[in-house]
Parts: sequence; structure tokens; C-alpha cells
Amino acid sequence: MNRLAEYRGAQVLITGGLGFIGSALARRLVEAGARVTLVDSLIPEYGGNLFNIAGLEDKLRVNIADVRDEHGMRYLVRGQDFLFNLAGQTSHLDSMKNPYADLDINCRAQLSILEACRQFNTGIRVVFASTRQLYGKPEYLPVDEAHPLRPVDVNGINKMAGEWYHVLYNNVYGIRACALRLTNTYGPCMRVVDARQTFLGIWVRQLLEGKPITVYGDGLQLRDFNYVEDVVDAMLAAAVDPAAAGQVYNLGGSERVGLLSLAQLMVELHGAGEAVLVPFPPERKAIDIGDYYGKYEKISADIGWAPRVALREGLARTLAYYKANLEHYV
Repeated sequence: MNRLAEYRGAQVLITGGLGFIGSALARRLVEAGARVTLVDSLIPEYGGNLFNIAGLEDKLRVNIADVRDEHGMRYLVRGQDFLFNLAGQTSHLDSMKNPYADLDINCRAQLSILEACRQFNTGIRVVFASTRQLYGKPEYLPVDEAHPLRPVDVNGINKMAGEWYHVLYNNVYGIRACALRLTNTYGPCMRVVDARQTFLGIWVRQLLEGKPITVYGDGLQLRDFNYVEDVVDAMLAAAVDPAAAGQVYNLGGSERVGLLSLAQLMVELHGAGEAVLVPFPPERKAIDIGDYYGKYEKISADIGWAPRVALREGLARTLAYYKANLEHYV
């Protein structure tokens, strides 16, 4: 899928642009000839890292700002052709410990960004990074977009509100917006210092530092995964395809794997290490969703997206990246 020609010369704003997915998206857009502006607060807990754009510094603009700054966002959205709205608080545990900060970032800030678009740039096209966490514990598998929404933590509730604001502003104000419900995204530049962004990050760190990979529970929980470049493909396609306007789409992987099997695959690819089962901490057990894997036929039918990078290949690329660059992430 190649939609990059449509971005040549376009003005593109990426919130959370120094983060994992935002920086991968920025790199592709710069290569396509877009004029890219990144917005990131660089709050340590949220994953932004200047090393993520190494080599691009003179090819894009970086604005160190917080999406909660309404005045700043009003200025930044003006004149933009596309907005990839990726800024957010991603930690489920943090949302339970500090629900008001999560509310501010994942809910109120999203509304103020859309208000800035409504007042100053109704022609902008917006893609919002939502999450499969909205579904909570699945009633059936694979999970499609018609599945009931029953978040099991504050983060899921606030992300659901942020998603629905985008759909509402599409339907009422004509701001062309859609939402992608991401599953477990992994790859180079993901946060590895802790598990705030994805458990795979801390597994990579444990493996490369010679520590056992710790898998909670019995390790049989099934998950699906998307390599970051596949997620970027979906975002680039959704932003330019009129069929995506007002839609909510699941992303998902073509492979489903138990967590212990996944950890053992990472050990195999690394050529050393071990995976061990440990009991769930009570605070994690309370919000665990059991098995999850999504159905992505809707986005495939509408805009032609499907994941391309196999899990083994994506993990190999990821481990190679962190073997070379771990010092910049820990």
C-alpha cells in the first residue's frame, strides 16, 4: 500500500511526535516530502525521546509543548493539512493511580485539540490513535468493532471519550476524522525503560540485560501484535482515504500467540536468556483482560490495509535495533 505521494508538500502535524509511533510516522512522511511538525511534551513518563528522530533534526520542526496548552494548539493546527493525534497517557496502572492526569491528557486535551480545529482549520484531516483497551475483557474472539465497550481501567474510559469526540466532530462539524484501535504495537523506538507503553518493551530490556523475562500468570494468555511500520501504513492510508471519515477501525495481527510462547521466541531470536512465570501482582490482576485478538476485516475492506510484517521478523528487527541503541533508551 503506497499512499505517500499524496503527502508530498503537505503540512503535517503529529502530536506525541517524539514518541514511538509518532517518530516512525515522521520518518516516513519526511521521506515522502511532507513538511512535518512534531509536538511533544517530553514528559519522562510518556515515551518521547529526541534520539527517535536522529538524522532528521534539520528536516522537520520540533515544538516542545503540551497538548493540554490550548493556546499553543490553536496556533499549531493552523495551516495544517493533516493531524496525526498520537499524544496520550498510555499506562493503565498510572491511570488508576492518577486518574485526573489521565483525564486531562486523554480526554480534556483531545476535546481542546478538536475545538482548535473547529475554530481555525475545519479542512484538516485527523487520525486518532485509540486502543483495543476499550473492549475490556472480550466476550468473544476475534473481537470486531461491534463488540461491547467495557473498559477495565480509567485509561480505557478516557481513551473511549477521546475517540468519540473525534467521531462526533467528524459527524457534526465536518472535520474529517477517524480512529484506529491499536493492539500491541512493537518495534524500534518503543519505550523499554518500563512497561508503561507495552510489556514487550520491558521484556526487550530484561533480555538484553541478561535478566529473565517475567511472564505473569500461566503465560497462556493469547495476544496479537502489529509491527510499528504496519501501524504507520494504516495511519497514512486512513488519513487520505475518504472512506475512513467518521470510522472506527480495529488494527490487529495475523498471528495469535501465547505470552510464554512469545517470550520463548524472543529468547530463541536473541540466542540467550530464559522466560519465567511469576504470579500476577494484585494491581495488574485486577485489570487483566485474559485473551485478546482482534478482527481487522473492516479496515481491510474499506481502505485495503493488512499487516505485512511477520512476528518473528518484526521481533528480530526490534532486538537488533536495541542491541545497537539500548543506551539511548534506558
